[in-house]
Amino acid sequence: MHIRDWPSSERPREKLLARGAAVLSDAELLAIFLGSGLRGRDAVATARELLAGHGPLRRLLERTPAQLAALPGLGPARAALLAAALELCGRYLAAGLERGEALSDPQSAGRYFAQRLRGYPHEVFAALFLDTRHRALAFEELFRGTIDGAEVHPREVVRRALAHNAAALIVGHNHPSGSAEPSAADRAVTAQLKQALGLVDVRLLDHFVVGDGPPVSLAARGWV
Repeated sequence: MHIRDWPSSERPREKLLARGAAVLSDAELLAIFLGSGLRGRDAVATARELLAGHGPLRRLLERTPAQLAALPGLGPARAALLAAALELCGRYLAAGLERGEALSDPQSAGRYFAQRLRGYPHEVFAALFLDTRHRALAFEELFRGTIDGAEVHPREVVRRALAHNAAALIVGHNHPSGSAEPSAADRAVTAQLKQALGLVDVRLLDHFVVGDGPPVSLAARGWV
């Protein structure tokens, strides 16, 4: 049965418009970009096959546009749509931090760190530098490591904070393993950073750990 023959309440586009994008499965969201499926299969079935053979969703979308284009059911046009959608999402998240408004929702910073760091196959430690009103000054990737960790040097973080004349900062790093649970080393580095930054009157507001799910805030757990 073609999607157009489904009940209207079950078609991905109609369901999204009526109930919001959050109610759609990964396959249904992907099917909207596909538009149509491979011969003999509808777009949702083709999307399910893509996710089963080349997913999950994160792994599928971390491919380059050229790699996406080579997958069955995609091709250059659909791969370009997916790549453009990801970039648009990233720019949307960045816009809230770059337009000069004060950071009123700390979780928006967590989503920004997730968007910037989640795709790396190795660990990356980054910092978002803020002014006295908690407006974004700069975002920098400071340290890179292996899949198991990145060595963080508090002195370098302090140096970059002073270079930006920052009054506060939020740091974050990714766990390529997919688990966002903070390690004992993450907690120790956070304590070292807070102490070092405090010596130059710069506040450490939060430390986010990025994995497959929502980023984990160490401040929310009382560890900052």
